[in-house]
Amino acid sequence: MADLIKINGLDNERRKSTQELLLEINEAVEKCFTEISVYACGQHDIGGPLWNKHGRPLKFYVKNPGQRVGSMGMQGTTIIVEGSATADTGWLNAGAEIIVKGNSGDTTAHCAATGKIYIGGSAGARSGALMKYDPKFSPPEFWVLKNTGSFSFEFMGGGIAVVCGYGCEDMESVLGYRSCVGMVGGVIYVRGNVKDLSDDVWLMDIDEEDWRFLDTNLPVFLKKIQRPGALGKLLKREEWKKIVPKSHEERNKHDLPSLRDFRLNKWVEGGIFGDMLDDDFKVAKFVETGDLRLKYPEWRNANYSAPCEYNCPTYIPTQKRISLLRQGKIKEALELVLDYSPFPASVCGQVCPNLCMDDCSRRYIDIPVNIGELGLLSKDIPAKRCETTKLEKVAIVGSGASGLAAAYQLRLMGYEVDIYEQDDKLGGKLRQVIPVERLNREILEFEIKRILDMGVKAFVNSKIDKDKMKSLLKEYDAVVLAIGAHNPVVLPVEGHEKLIKGLDFLKSINKGEIPKIGERVVVIGAGNAGMDVVLSAYKIGAKKVTAIDIQKPAAFDKEIEHAKSLGAEIIWPCYTEKITDEGLVLKDGRVIPADTVIISIGDRPEFVMLDKEYLDERGKVRINEYYQSEIEPKLFVAGDAIKLGLFTHALGDGRKVALNIDRMFKGLPLSNFAKAPMIPQDRVKKEYYQAFNLSKVGEIPPEEETKRCMSCGFCRDCELCMESCPEQAISRVQKDDGKFEYISNPNKCIGCGICAGICPCGIWEMIDNTMKYLES
Repeated sequence: MADLIKINGLDNERRKSTQELLLEINEAVEKCFTEISVYACGQHDIGGPLWNKHGRPLKFYVKNPGQRVGSMGMQGTTIIVEGSATADTGWLNAGAEIIVKGNSGDTTAHCAATGKIYIGGSAGARSGALMKYDPKFSPPEFWVLKNTGSFSFEFMGGGIAVVCGYGCEDMESVLGYRSCVGMVGGVIYVRGNVKDLSDDVWLMDIDEEDWRFLDTNLPVFLKKIQRPGALGKLLKREEWKKIVPKSHEERNKHDLPSLRDFRLNKWVEGGIFGDMLDDDFKVAKFVETGDLRLKYPEWRNANYSAPCEYNCPTYIPTQKRISLLRQGKIKEALELVLDYSPFPASVCGQVCPNLCMDDCSRRYIDIPVNIGELGLLSKDIPAKRCETTKLEKVAIVGSGASGLAAAYQLRLMGYEVDIYEQDDKLGGKLRQVIPVERLNREILEFEIKRILDMGVKAFVNSKIDKDKMKSLLKEYDAVVLAIGAHNPVVLPVEGHEKLIKGLDFLKSINKGEIPKIGERVVVIGAGNAGMDVVLSAYKIGAKKVTAIDIQKPAAFDKEIEHAKSLGAEIIWPCYTEKITDEGLVLKDGRVIPADTVIISIGDRPEFVMLDKEYLDERGKVRINEYYQSEIEPKLFVAGDAIKLGLFTHALGDGRKVALNIDRMFKGLPLSNFAKAPMIPQDRVKKEYYQAFNLSKVGEIPPEEETKRCMSCGFCRDCELCMESCPEQAISRVQKDDGKFEYISNPNKCIGCGICAGICPCGIWEMIDNTMKYLES
């Protein structure tokens, strides 16, 4: 079936009604036509809220449209109007790209919420009015080649408008008159004369960032409206200004009159209101409701991150997981972690140092909630059924933690994903380096298989060189470089050729080999990898192992204690002078006898598959804050290939990269995934909890930690606020989706703050109402 269908607004010279025409268009979309040519006769609402059931983009070519062409247009829809359009073009635009090659009538882009509207001529009065911006979506953009009519951008609340003033250099005002009244958000870039602007805004010079936006996007706009020749006339920075709204304080800046002036000139008999009413001299009560409260409460559930969530590099919301357990929703609780990590049992349950527990509020009472063991509860959950629902394909180079995490998340979203791994097995350092004593191989195998069972394809023994990388970038819509760091750092000291590289040593043991070492072993480096080397050296026969470092050992306490329990000695600070047949010589002259010296001070990635233009002066890939290559937008980098970190950092990187690839495919701005701030400790009420006997805490099964978790910033539905409110102003609302919320009735609430004071989880927050009080 062809993708293009032509629809005529006339039927044997009879004009079809708008309803008839729209039904024909809907039928064409249902039949999976993705390009629709409409020869209209003034019918309304062409190109409205439509989407293809297979997720394919829709494109409309329209002539002679009536009002509201593209109104409420959806993301994935492109509407091209040959010639001009009448009123309400792009009204309530919800994501469509609308291109009008001629003029557009009144109220163009009215109430636009996202998407882009390009006008190749002028726009009428009240255009851009009530534009708004929801941070969950990209801001709306409204581009006009010439000018707009009067009253434009009334009550604009967000988004970006660009009025080029092309060919309008002699006009008194390219924005007409009384524009920007009530504007509270967004920005308008304008070239040409502007007159009679509202007092609600400032007219300012543009800065470097503004010009960068215009310089980048003006060619795009002109290409869309087929006027590229106009670019030279528009690229004069000094001709551009921007309009921004005044802040709330700037608009409402006023001096309060003295009490004497207030009474003599405003409210007493004979004042300016004396001919309408007499002052009854009524004084407000000490306790008021509504806008007369000094403060009012808001139920701000999940507005803050719990300490466990804030400190987790993978963003796992453990407080929500425990809340589900508390409600008896065991299956949902165990599956929740799989929305964030494909390795809840391997990483979270075994090798992670559990940063989530470091600032757990429970530590101020007894000891942190046992979050690590929670991960192991999810070890047997089968793979989710995933169908390929998206057109784009993604290649993952490397199958370590970050690569597998990216593949997993992309597959959950419905993308086709292929992994290329140069080793003969998947898993990266999880499989190659971590001792089996710290990571159960059966669990690791199950969690890797779970990813493959979702439909992720893996090609092992696939080394990627420059030619292959270029091929991947052509064949795939995005490529994730997750190659890890497998090039050990070696000290340039005398005798360095005698050193054994710690990474190679651990890889050899994990392959089942037994490297030849002596009874006395010195390990240079006392980080977590160094402790793994110590453990493995004892495992294959070492009698005495000494680990040295130039600073306080970076390994986690439990890893150091484990090494010491085996008999290891850890010495710092120590600076290596040379390695001899007798052992390791320090700069202070001391000699540590050794038959074998193993170095484990870090590893570096090798980017042999990339041309030099991709790399910075340190040999790292040049990326932006979204993990995206500055040279090739289709290329993303994750994990140790960026910076050495924990496996949880790698999992978090993989997830962020996957989410940004999805955003890129959808045409959305990329995100740096800033976390909500961690809840202040004084908001969580420790007084409700009694300390457990420390000898008993270790006996509590992880699924019963619901008794100890303080649910920081996440409502535990205890109803204390509702029961304690002296005015009975708080009610609980149950929603159809199973969720709930608590609401305070302003007509009953007196702003006493008892709800905020009594809430165990810090959900209720008292908001300052002083300005409302003054205005009232």
